[in-house]
Amino acid sequence: MLSNVQAELRTFAKYVISQSKANLTRSKKNSSKKLYDSLDYDLNVSKNSFGLEFLMEDYGIFQDVGVSGVKKKYNTPYSYTDKMPPPSKMDKWIVKKGIAPKDENGKFIKRKSLQFMIARSIYNNGIKPSLFFTKPFKKAFKNLDKDIVKAFRLDVEAILKTSVKDNLKK
Repeated sequence: MLSNVQAELRTFAKYVISQSKANLTRSKKNSSKKLYDSLDYDLNVSKNSFGLEFLMEDYGIFQDVGVSGVKKKYNTPYSYTDKMPPPSKMDKWIVKKGIAPKDENGKFIKRKSLQFMIARSIYNNGIKPSLFFTKPFKKAFKNLDKDIVKAFRLDVEAILKTSVKDNLKK
């Protein structure tokens, strides 16, 4: 019924998703493509309301707003306090990034040791906020209210025209 409003919400959501994906790629936070591929939206339309939900992998929020470490703090509600991230979760990332440092004797550092060192570094220093999603959302949201009002006006005008035509036929 309110097709212009629906179209405006879709345009808003598509912009936020496309810019978020571009930000992930630009900031090189797209090694597995899992977060990138998960970015989507769901527009629910019912008789009396609209609902717009943005979707992403659960860890996406931590990449976006960051996580404070025990030594380095960020302006974020999330923080490491007593638990370090699981070192085993670093394995695929290490391989994809091609990280293979050597010790002072020229021997490669064992992968388990490397996993632990990276997990400990994340625990201490946290995850710096990237705002890959927040920035495009806020930018698009600034104009959303006036765009929605304009779209709603167009929809109401169309409804009134249809109602007037129907009443004239009677």
